[in-house]
Amino acid sequence: MPINTAVAHSARFWNYLLGGKDNYAVDRELAEQIIAVIPSFRDTVRAERRFLARAVRYLAGSAGIRQFLDIGTGLPTANNTHEVAQATAPESRVVYVDNDPIIMVHARALLTSTPQGRTDYIQADLREPETILREAARTLDFTRPVGLMLLGILNFITDTDEAHAIVDRLLDALPSGSHLVISHPTAEVDGEAIKETMRLWNKQGAAPIVARSRQELIRFFDGRELVEPGVVSCSLWRPDCRTLGVPVEVFHFSGVGRKL
Repeated sequence: MPINTAVAHSARFWNYLLGGKDNYAVDRELAEQIIAVIPSFRDTVRAERRFLARAVRYLAGSAGIRQFLDIGTGLPTANNTHEVAQATAPESRVVYVDNDPIIMVHARALLTSTPQGRTDYIQADLREPETILREAARTLDFTRPVGLMLLGILNFITDTDEAHAIVDRLLDALPSGSHLVISHPTAEVDGEAIKETMRLWNKQGAAPIVARSRQELIRFFDGRELVEPGVVSCSLWRPDCRTLGVPVEVFHFSGVGRKL
């Protein structure tokens, strides 16, 4: 399948910011434009990745989750969901979902499971929840709790009502005790600079994105038990106490909620 190298792709863009090599000049050029506006952009990207690890570790540990549905996987990098989950509970099962066939090729090659657990991969769009649920049921048991991972993906659903409908449909299929994990850009930190980066991305990126406020993000957890400390900057969600210094607030907010 031909790869469009004329526009920046979010997964390749993120890969570059994380220090990966699976990207093209167009991705690197846009990333450098955005870093010129927000020099701390890489810090935010890394903070979100560390949040993923802490959230999955929490789910596989304290919450006892053994199944994960990770939608908007992106290109494989360090501390992927199954690696973190299976390090805590080797029997964990993880289904990765992305709409890019190139990402799925990378996933199948690089995302391997422990012998006790299992990983699977679905090529589908977040806007196709029925397809995702049907295909994920080959690996996941929807009578048992699931960790639904939606990191850096809901911002591509620019219509908020549609975004809520998708989240609700996915959670409706999951039993009590399942958890919703979200990370999402916001303009509540570095507001004017974030608006400029959004403008740059929406002009040059493959798909438009939107920032949402903390209060808008809290609404995704309506009717669910929001795990402490609530919806906060990725860097401030249960930071590693072994890390030196006080974490700096970044413009990606995050939260974890339990389905009642």
